[in-house]
Amino acid sequence: MKKYGLIGFPLTHSFSKKYFEAKFEKEQIEDSSYELFEIDNLSDFPEFIKAHPGLCGLNVTIPHKIGVVYYMDWMDEEAKQVEAINCIRVVEESALATAFSGEVGFVGQDFRLEGYNTDIYGFENSLKPLLEPHHKKALVLGNGGASRAVKYVLKKLRIAYRTVSRRPKANQISYEQVTPKLMAEHSLIINTTPLGTSPDTGAFPKIPYEAITNRHLLYDLIYNPEKTVFLQKGEAQGATIKNGYEMLLLQAEKSWEIWNKKS
Repeated sequence: MKKYGLIGFPLTHSFSKKYFEAKFEKEQIEDSSYELFEIDNLSDFPEFIKAHPGLCGLNVTIPHKIGVVYYMDWMDEEAKQVEAINCIRVVEESALATAFSGEVGFVGQDFRLEGYNTDIYGFENSLKPLLEPHHKKALVLGNGGASRAVKYVLKKLRIAYRTVSRRPKANQISYEQVTPKLMAEHSLIINTTPLGTSPDTGAFPKIPYEAITNRHLLYDLIYNPEKTVFLQKGEAQGATIKNGYEMLLLQAEKSWEIWNKKS
């Protein structure tokens, strides 16, 4: 039996388990299982890996997308660029394995952990069909692991952006600094925060929604609920809106492709 799963904390509203179980049934994949593994403290990750022999792949979600990078033996180029991963491929190899590119990893074990960021693929391919020529500047709400993939894609698409954070660092701004004028200048607004996720569906990023027009595109990485308050407020102003469900579908299929590639 090939074992796959999701690590993060908490995992009470996981998309991944339901998705992969439905996929296995629909495609008659009988030799695979997918489980949820709640890991509160990432320092427990090495023991978790050792306690679950036979793992072929893992997805990674909040709050571990950045911290788990430390444990990889190898990362693909995009994952290195964003320094965040959401997909781990477990590759069997000899006990003489050594870490790649300076990562610590699990030297001397009979497996290698490879890190990928399929959020990049999912976000890019769900966003691009919605873009119009005037979507030249974006506001990225939040600065966690998911925002790194979003910003990587925006750079790739040559869309300038500003990062908005509750605790802004260098080259970032606070929510209090988001003015109607700034909103008018940035017609693409992307929520990468968990604000509005079920069960706390009443929460939303505090920005001047009255400045949104029908030229705006609001994208929310949240998929549950289907329409967050963030998206509702944008829609009420005539904006185009998109939730994160398609992104999740795309990144899940990309993960499956990575886990099952030959080399």
